[in-house]
Amino acid sequence: RKLHELTQQERKNRETLQSLKKQQADLVRTLDTQQALLGKQLYQQYLHGQQNHLQIMLQQQDPNAIARQLHYYSYVSKARAELIDGMQDNLKQIETINQQTTQALQEIEQLKLAQEEERKSLQAQKTERSKVLKKLSSQIANQRNEINKLKRDEKRLTSLLERLAKIAREQAEARRKQSQAAQKKPADSKSGTVARNQALPTSKYDGSNFASLKGKLNLPVRGDVTNRYGAARKDTGLSWKGLFIRAAEGAEVKSVAKGSVVFADWLRGFGNLIIIDHGDGYMSLYGNNQSLLKNLGDDVKGGDTIAAVGNTGGNESPGLYFELRRRSQPFDPLSWSVVR
Repeated sequence: RKLHELTQQERKNRETLQSLKKQQADLVRTLDTQQALLGKQLYQQYLHGQQNHLQIMLQQQDPNAIARQLHYYSYVSKARAELIDGMQDNLKQIETINQQTTQALQEIEQLKLAQEEERKSLQAQKTERSKVLKKLSSQIANQRNEINKLKRDEKRLTSLLERLAKIAREQAEARRKQSQAAQKKPADSKSGTVARNQALPTSKYDGSNFASLKGKLNLPVRGDVTNRYGAARKDTGLSWKGLFIRAAEGAEVKSVAKGSVVFADWLRGFGNLIIIDHGDGYMSLYGNNQSLLKNLGDDVKGGDTIAAVGNTGGNESPGLYFELRRRSQPFDPLSWSVVR
């Protein structure tokens, strides 16, 4: 807006300058005409000589002729004086117009400088906005990449669990015939604001099937549960499929019930992960561990130590990531625990 106003002002000043130049040209032409006329008068006076009133009276005998000639010279003198006065007025006007023209040119130059400064300022603002927009675009792209990566991690985990669930179903009949049923490991989780867990799992319910343990499970590690199942994650906006239990690094992670270890390895997005099959399609998952203390195929009882708390999943603080699943589909671990 300021640049537009400066441009409009410069245009008005240039129009004023053109008007002044036209006035000056008109005055110069008028002055030239006046100078030519005065020159002719002076030339005629030179040819006839300068005569005063006494000389005219002495040279003329006829009184009427003398009166006419005196009147004529009086008229010529008056016209010459008026012409000289007009020339002086025009010269003064030309001087005034020259001063106004100089002032207008100075104002135009100042406006040009102001316009240039304003253009530089606008260009600097434009450059700064471009930098900010580029930075925001980069941040948005990074966030989208992070969300896509988390979605891929979740997809890999779901695919793994589906394969494991399929294997578990195929072996379910054989496990039921064995003298000892496959035992599941408890998962540990910690929270800072949702709930606090103090009691650890035991083998008290090892003789029961997992479906009957709803509302009876102890969480796998002592600590603070920091989120609720299904709530949106602050970092990505995706929903939580389990619980994060903030706990001291190195703390023991317990199996929540009897079962058999069907996965014990590092998995992207989940760190050191151990998965226990509890039969009938139920599984418990324990991620973000510092180390895994059970191997693939190991049978575990409720309360067995299966891992140590760590921070291998990329979380801000050490703790356990804990999930419960049925036929690869997650459900709320807190609703199955004694913690409220």
